[in-house]
Amino acid sequence: MPRFDSPRLLADIGGTYARFALETAPGEFTQLASLRCADHADFHAAVRAYLESLNWQDGGPQQIAHAAVAIANPVEGDQVRMTNYHWQFSIDEMRQRLGLDTLVVVNDFTALAMALPRLAEADVRQVGGGQARRPSVIGLLGAGTGLGVSGLIPAGEGWIALGTEGGHVNFGPRDEREMDILKFAWKSLDHVSYERLISGPGLELIHRALADRNKVDAPPLQAPAITQRALEDGNALCLETLEVFCGLLGTAAANLAVTLGSLGGIYIGGGIVPRLGEYFDRSPFRARFEDKGRFHDYVSAIPTFVITAEQATFKGASAILENQLRTLQASPGSAILGQIRRARSELSPAELRVADLVLAQPRSVLNDPIAEIARAAGVSQPTVIRFCRSLGCEGLSDFKLRLASGLTGTVPVTHTQVNTNDSMLELGAKVLGNTASAILQVRSHLNRDTIDRAIEMLLAAHRIEFFALGHYGVVAQDAQFKFLRFGMPCGAYTDPRLQALAADVLREGDVAVVISSGGRLPELLSVVEKAQERGAKVVAITASQSPLAKKADVTLIVDHVEDIATHLPMVSRILHLLVIDILAVGVAMRRSPDSIAALSGGPDDDEAKAPRGTGSNAAPGVSTASPLARLTSHSR
Repeated sequence: MPRFDSPRLLADIGGTYARFALETAPGEFTQLASLRCADHADFHAAVRAYLESLNWQDGGPQQIAHAAVAIANPVEGDQVRMTNYHWQFSIDEMRQRLGLDTLVVVNDFTALAMALPRLAEADVRQVGGGQARRPSVIGLLGAGTGLGVSGLIPAGEGWIALGTEGGHVNFGPRDEREMDILKFAWKSLDHVSYERLISGPGLELIHRALADRNKVDAPPLQAPAITQRALEDGNALCLETLEVFCGLLGTAAANLAVTLGSLGGIYIGGGIVPRLGEYFDRSPFRARFEDKGRFHDYVSAIPTFVITAEQATFKGASAILENQLRTLQASPGSAILGQIRRARSELSPAELRVADLVLAQPRSVLNDPIAEIARAAGVSQPTVIRFCRSLGCEGLSDFKLRLASGLTGTVPVTHTQVNTNDSMLELGAKVLGNTASAILQVRSHLNRDTIDRAIEMLLAAHRIEFFALGHYGVVAQDAQFKFLRFGMPCGAYTDPRLQALAADVLREGDVAVVISSGGRLPELLSVVEKAQERGAKVVAITASQSPLAKKADVTLIVDHVEDIATHLPMVSRILHLLVIDILAVGVAMRRSPDSIAALSGGPDDDEAKAPRGTGSNAAPGVSTASPLARLTSHSR
């Protein structure tokens, strides 16, 4: 088995313990250690303590370049704040402090989900009947400090992991005993989710609730003690606690199965169930899982498995890290940080200051405007542009796109092939899924600066002309309709001869919006040249690195390739329509509430005339904050 160039650091961080390992070759984990979180001030201190405890062989300590952390917490953006513990940190700052080239941080159950395809038959134990269908959706849940919920969706030859917080759905009692437990929980909790009961703290809450219900004078016990007294001493109250716990887990698992359509099976992980051993197999879990009324036959056919492999989360984190590193190696554009390191000796002293800033604070550079980047590096704005071009980028926007692709730590979005033997339901699901995946990819490429500049150009325009050819003509016509509703002079041209004539009468102060998937059609490139010759500005909605993208004054990137020689473009056309929607909403938000009403199609649309004007004469009280920032805040 080939060994890695350097060991990879893997971590599994829960609310109580932080587990660590080194992976020296694919699936080969060494130097395993489990540290109590309470013994360390923060995440960095725990990592340093582990690294300092390592027993190195063959020549002493080795440099660790890559690491993956699975953490019991949602992971969104750079800042990580644990739900069940007080640790918090910046991913990028932590990468720098630990001296790593790559640090991938993912939800722990996302990591465990990605491990499922790698588990051998000996790594799981089936509870009850059922037969897994392959390939099909797989569900995953498990109880520990909290209740983790995830799933896997087959996509081509790989899988897409779901990062969810499904443990926080409302708890629903099944009988009078569970209703009494809910009432007891309400005495101290405003919201009772399944996680409040199906977890270590949940075992303790159930135990107290049952003692109150049974009028038993029982001392409060921690979860390990409850399990021990039930399985070893046969304590009646503790046994009833486990009985309720396993029954609730069966209901939660069945809910997940019908929600996801998990015909590939439901897997149970976490720290509690694997320790229950054979008791779990004869517990009420499977009976409650199959107790689904009209859907009894449906869930009875779905198998349930307990994950017994001790290193399952490490396997999943390793798979995600390997995926990320493979992406960086396969795509020159996404390996831009490595490119910067290699180019340091060829940069001027001023450009080198920009390079050092990017390497030290890549996420800040990704979000900051050029003026802030120049100030932080102590250089001029033209120096920032020269630095970007020295790396083969067209400018700062292109550089940021490549930088963004190198910083992502998510599982790649994939395309699912439509087959001739698909049912109509499968066909619809695949088409919608492929479209949703493409939209998410475009969203990750959105650049605040370019969207702001495009909107400012449109607001200041005397007239806006939309140009598109072939199947993308409907996008230009849709844009014309939207902007005419604002009362803004505009036109749409989809015929090459009319486009040439329209370009000849453009003048300074006009804006030409050119829409093209490939950005290579000579007719549209000619329109751009004529428009710029006459002093008009050009906004392009097209693919990155295309001739059109390079010629335009502002380019909004939409990278999605479809073979129009064999079929009509579907997904890419939707993506172009969405970019038009972003521009329209941005313009409306900068102008007046009447413009928003024109977009929404309200009952008074036909009578309301939105005033024509630019950003400088927007209605009083209308914010001129970044439209992209406003859009993202509204979408949360």
